[in-house]
Amino acid sequence: MGGIDKPGLRVGGMPLVHRAVEAVGDARRIVVVGPHRDDLADDVLQTREEPVRSGPVAAIAAGLQALSRSTADIVVVIAADLPFVDTRAITTLVAAVGDSPVVFATDDAGRTQYLFGAWARSTLTHKMNALEDVAGQPVRSLLPDDYRTVAVPGTDDCDTPDDVRRARERTALHASGIEASRARIRERLSPIAVRHVPPVEAEGGVLADALVAAGALPHVDTSAMDGYAVAGHEPWTVRGEVAFAGTSDLEDMHDGDAVRIATGARVPDGATAVVRDEHVVVGDDGLLRRRPDAPVRNDARRRGEDWRPGTELVSAGTTVSAAVVSVALSAEVGNLPVRGPVRARTVFSGNEIRAEGPLDPGQTRDSIGPVLPRYLRSCCVDTADSVHLHDTPAAFDELLADASDVDLLVVVGATGGGAADQLRSALNRASAETIVSRVPIRPGGSQITAVLPNGVVVLGLPGNPLAAVSTLMMTAPAIVDALTGRIPTTPWLGFLTNAADVASDSARIVPVSRDGVGWRADTAVRTAHLLHLVGHDALAVVPPHVSPDDPVELLPLFR
Repeated sequence: MGGIDKPGLRVGGMPLVHRAVEAVGDARRIVVVGPHRDDLADDVLQTREEPVRSGPVAAIAAGLQALSRSTADIVVVIAADLPFVDTRAITTLVAAVGDSPVVFATDDAGRTQYLFGAWARSTLTHKMNALEDVAGQPVRSLLPDDYRTVAVPGTDDCDTPDDVRRARERTALHASGIEASRARIRERLSPIAVRHVPPVEAEGGVLADALVAAGALPHVDTSAMDGYAVAGHEPWTVRGEVAFAGTSDLEDMHDGDAVRIATGARVPDGATAVVRDEHVVVGDDGLLRRRPDAPVRNDARRRGEDWRPGTELVSAGTTVSAAVVSVALSAEVGNLPVRGPVRARTVFSGNEIRAEGPLDPGQTRDSIGPVLPRYLRSCCVDTADSVHLHDTPAAFDELLADASDVDLLVVVGATGGGAADQLRSALNRASAETIVSRVPIRPGGSQITAVLPNGVVVLGLPGNPLAAVSTLMMTAPAIVDALTGRIPTTPWLGFLTNAADVASDSARIVPVSRDGVGWRADTAVRTAHLLHLVGHDALAVVPPHVSPDDPVELLPLFR
């Protein structure tokens, strides 16, 4: 790593050495070998290998010496470059120590981590004493013949800058708790029915099967340039016909023939090449020849040059965009099997909500209802209709009972635990399965995702406009993935230029705008309106204790 203090690198807002110390927090004694660190707790013993930078065996020897007063039978050796190690990993290793004198962890790729293991103390001491010099020795010099390995998930180490980058990206997606909620949604919701429709009617849906070419492209040999179709070797005699795009009635060509041809025109039978205009010249004798400095090339596009019948062009799970529609038409595909677009009914509850007219005392303007379909569309959800529920005991029961004509109910408000928040109790009475009850993030923590017995999905959003939009943007794409079989997109990540201003003990969603190569977070956000989305490019999902080195997930906002 080029002399970088690797244990001091931060992943998920925590230095790697702190992660290791936290993982072994239940040990009787903890020793950290390396440069002295002022930020470690006073009960952590610090020491240094001799000579400095003399290798891992020398470091283990120094740590073992520092434990001389400990009576523990098992010693855990752990390198401070494991960004996801935790107490469960330590427990797994220690529990496996029995007949074997040492147990090492194997990571997710099956590699043995010789610097992450639980040793019988007597074995480690014996092997260390058998070495004449510990400086510069490889870890394998300590290995007994009968060691064991145990698979311990999440024990991949960071040996390169790319490893650190990937660890930080992984932390960005999991530290907030959102990714676990989205994973449950994708796993537990069933896809909606497949429709077979012409390509021009499929846009916005998701391919249920791969798009396979029904015809070749080009379907015949065509000219890629304006020029001449020629047969045989030069010079060529130019015939009087012209091959235009769409014509197919030209007579066969013979050696020495040339025919004027337009871009996209079918190459006449018998032609051996197409020569573009700028590469040929008609001489004084009336014959066509290549220019002396022109390259010898064929500017014809051969049948099937782009694809042949049966070629898979677009994989299943891909959203049908305008480009996919065009490809299907070019490939002579008559119908596409698609799921979606997802059709939603938006639901707004509360007697205090008013869409039109002057507000009475205690009433609130409906500032989210008219614009929510725009945000839904950016998540690939079409709005079928919208309803406003008054606060009555049976309103939500009736809503859920009549919801068989859409795929998704998007409910704004009534997701909390107040007297007027009836959604959760109504879902229970309707025998709905709750997929996500709450998410540890603000705003948006009081969201709910459930599925009714008939398969209709219910997404409950907080009532405040900014909280509603934030929750929708982070959760609705996962619902669409599940209902349509869409391949989840790679998350968009970025770095905050003012991370310290928005760091907290809990995960947050904040509006951000571009700030050079990074992103600047809005630090004073109110949730009762969408003013803080004006002039911003995305919402950032900020994990707890974020640092400038930690990437954050970005949820793009339409303008």
